[in-house]
Amino acid sequence: MARPSLDPAVRMIGDLPTWAGPSFSLVIVVRVDRDGVIALFDYNYWADRHLLDVAAKLTPAAWRANSDVTTRGLRATLVHALDVERSWRLRLQKRPKAEWDAELDPASYDDPTTLADEWRRDEAEMRAWLSTLDQVALDAEWNDGGRDRFPLWFFLVHVITHSQQQRSDAAILLTRIGHSPGDIDFLNYVDSASTAR
Repeated sequence: MARPSLDPAVRMIGDLPTWAGPSFSLVIVVRVDRDGVIALFDYNYWADRHLLDVAAKLTPAAWRANSDVTTRGLRATLVHALDVERSWRLRLQKRPKAEWDAELDPASYDDPTTLADEWRRDEAEMRAWLSTLDQVALDAEWNDGGRDRFPLWFFLVHVITHSQQQRSDAAILLTRIGHSPGDIDFLNYVDSASTAR
């Protein structure tokens, strides 16, 4: 993966990019291979479905309520998570900006089931696209003309970590109204997946 750095703060140590910036001295990023990307998305969709299953037990008012604790209410938080997953997929597929820049409206999702149905459709599209990517494509620098020029897999990991942040907010909101989703860590997913076999 050795490549010339387009950002003066990025340096390569062997095949690993590192950054030196004003708030940190060195970060080593370990390459995520194709199987790792697929595993992270498997986890991502498991956790998304789990939160939506818990949210399905709420009253309509609780589903639509605003929040004074997190940036958004539960419905808006989960819609935002889907919106970012979808918009990054479309953007990384080099689709027109008009497609990926349009935001989903939380008001379009009257209940968790409607959102879950939309998420399943988007998951199928994401998985179909991911299945076309080999390691060469994942390691290739992705550049939309902006300042962020990294291997494609960096952006896919960003999608996962952004979704995790939104799930954390959603879990807080669910817990505050007596519907804790329980543990939604990666190892909980692995345990659940191995038990299901």
